[in-house]
Amino acid sequence: MMVGLSLPSPVLGLTTDLTNDPAKTVKKYLSLDKRGARLHASTSEALQPYIAWPHEPAWGHIVIIDQIQVQDDIRLWDVVSAVEAVIPVTFRILGAMQWETATFLSKPRTETMPFRVRAIDNHWKIVEPMLPPHVGKNRLMDHIRLAWLKETDTGRKERLDNLWKTLDNTQ
Repeated sequence: MMVGLSLPSPVLGLTTDLTNDPAKTVKKYLSLDKRGARLHASTSEALQPYIAWPHEPAWGHIVIIDQIQVQDDIRLWDVVSAVEAVIPVTFRILGAMQWETATFLSKPRTETMPFRVRAIDNHWKIVEPMLPPHVGKNRLMDHIRLAWLKETDTGRKERLDNLWKTLDNTQ
């Protein structure tokens, strides 16, 4: 420990008690989510080291995002204790997609969400919020195209094609 350091003890706990920066945990989780890790059960297992909940619910919709910004400045966090903090995350959202109906609702906005992280078993884990998948537009378009290629129902295939075209024209 450095002599003369006069940071409050909760901040010290957040920066030195565990080997990882809690913001890195949030960034890694959101990076995987943006790349579509929660679109398939087989790839959602990659997120388990970053979250405290045991299973992901089945989501009927997907939030389509353009950008994510995790707040790195600890002064802007809500430091609850030496083992818990709330880190603001800002999303640039394009809209939402309903998977069952293959429809897109354009609702561009910027939204800031608090991510609560806690030290669990010597690792930072996200304990809340449990949000629906927040996937990047290009990755989601790839996912839709793959679903279109595998689809045998002509009506569903046409809806997926229309969805893909709609997303392609979304800014």
